Amino acid sequence: ATATKEYVVPTTSEIPDVFFDHILRDFKLSRIETIVLMYLYRKVWCRPNLYKIYGISQLMSHTEMAKNLCIGIEDIYHSLRKLEDYGFINTVRSGQYFVRKYFLKDNDELYGQTYDEFEI
Repeated sequence: ATATKEYVVPTTSEIPDVFFDHILRDFKLSRIETIVLMYLYRKVWCRPNLYKIYGISQLMSHTEMAKNLCIGIEDIYHSLRKLEDYGFINTVRSGQYFVRKYFLKDNDELYGQTYDEFEI
């Protein structure tokens, strides 16, 4: 009898080219900032999310995020503050973030991303 090997199907997440062509080039993000940004981006734009139209993440635990990313909690907090300083995210409340689809307000306007009239 021949055993059938089962394979895991890889998943993918769509990231706009502007991230690679503009954000990575023009913003000197640390490795951890990039990881945290991509984590939030995937939560908001690449996974099922009731608040996607508004660009808002579900409430999440910072401790859980740190554990999932294998990053210290203080580094998570520091990265979140830095990403907010750049304008990539805004804190709605602790553990919930507004994440721009095209990373910056100007890009969102250029590509017609309006967040259903929701603005921070």
